[in-house]
Amino acid sequence: MTPATRAFDAVLCDLDNVVRFYDFSALAALERASGLAEGLTASVAYAPELDLPLLLGHIGVDEWREAVAGRMSAYVPPARAGELARAMADAPFRADPEVVGTLRRIREVMPLVLVTNATAELDRDLRTMGIADLAHHVVGSAWLGVAKPAREIYEIAAGLAGVSCDRCLFVDDRDENVEAAAALGMSTVRYRSPRDLRSVVEPWCSGAGRP
Repeated sequence: MTPATRAFDAVLCDLDNVVRFYDFSALAALERASGLAEGLTASVAYAPELDLPLLLGHIGVDEWREAVAGRMSAYVPPARAGELARAMADAPFRADPEVVGTLRRIREVMPLVLVTNATAELDRDLRTMGIADLAHHVVGSAWLGVAKPAREIYEIAAGLAGVSCDRCLFVDDRDENVEAAAALGMSTVRYRSPRDLRSVVEPWCSGAGRP
């Protein structure tokens, strides 16, 4: 194969639930100890009216955590609500080594751009995971004030990659984000496991598709 026959010339990849994964075990233990259903704090924290201002950079993590604590006070006393909010905000995270390895190989062949709905602390988070150098470019929603699935964030990412939208492969775990990319003419991968990514890009990672 040659660049003229392959379906894409750049990879635009999501971060959370593709590369980065959080460990909410401590939060879950605290919820159980509080007589709450596991996952309640996350459902409150990720409600659009709390989460979207954070992801658009309108508020910081401290303000978001306070807002989560305020909402959780409807279920538990304020002191415990604060503990739950802190456990949510401070949950440890890691980068999946298999996915990182695949992406490091693909960036040797074509432009790689991380496209993520993330907080303004994204740079710090990438350094914490040891992947600050993973992508050629990083597009973060809090930096831009626009989040997936808005058209603009995809177009910005494609522009940084130096290719048209219809020459991009977009990888994401959320249906609405994948559908928005497809509407712009991008090839897409709905991510569920490392195999989903590897099966599409492996020919290029292995060198079989290099020009």
